[in-house]
Amino acid sequence: MGFMATMKAQKAYALHGKGDLEGAKKLYQEAVDKGLDNPRFLLSYAVLLIRGGEFQKGKDLLVKAQKAPGITAEQKVQVFADYAVCCYKLGDLNRGIDLMEKQHRHQASGLVYQTLGCLYVEKYVPENRPVAAAQTAETEETAAGDEQQPAALTQEQLDVQWQEGIEKALAFLKEAVEYDEEDSICLDNLGQFYYRVLGDKEAAREWFDKAIAEKENQIDTLWFLSRYDLEKGDRDMAVARLEKALEGRFSPMNYCTKAMAEEELARLKKS
Repeated sequence: MGFMATMKAQKAYALHGKGDLEGAKKLYQEAVDKGLDNPRFLLSYAVLLIRGGEFQKGKDLLVKAQKAPGITAEQKVQVFADYAVCCYKLGDLNRGIDLMEKQHRHQASGLVYQTLGCLYVEKYVPENRPVAAAQTAETEETAAGDEQQPAALTQEQLDVQWQEGIEKALAFLKEAVEYDEEDSICLDNLGQFYYRVLGDKEAAREWFDKAIAEKENQIDTLWFLSRYDLEKGDRDMAVARLEKALEGRFSPMNYCTKAMAEEELARLKKS
């Protein structure tokens, strides 16, 4: 890495820390154009891009970071986790899950539990449940004439696969909170799985309460706890939670977006 690339990357990193994201992005890119190969700076720039919604650009940069000389084992885990997030946000959730499952088999870590747990929640929400394709006479004839064409799965087979996947994901999420019972993200992931996937709000509440006890400003946890507040008629508490959530730093992996929180808060204040 050249001297100029290093200097620009260092300046970009400093601006990044001060919150000047556009200035940091400009200098990071100039550093990359001049041959930046320091994994710390490449990862920092990739995170900045991902948080800004530039997932393809961030994904491409992570490939470069993975090949950077001197990258540590910990940085590689970060690369894979961020890459999986990019896959998910670019519409390839299964690819992201596959990457994280391989990383988990290689070595368990808090970041892998956090990331894969979140991806499992997104995969198994009810709206993603597969539906068997309708068979027409034409498609049946094509399949019959092509020995290499796999037979389409029936709805019953898809349902079995779906349920097996849910059971596997739930086991993993429980394993995650056993791995670190103070990890607020893993606690929230398990809460969301019960709430959003299984529809068991009573079971979910326990994990949201544990998550908020570990991190009082966790955005998604505040959002879901505000749902319970509204159910029991405590609008003021729901408003307080949403206001607190809006003080946080939103990321692409948040279920609750800034717009969601703002719209809900405006609705509640009008009522």
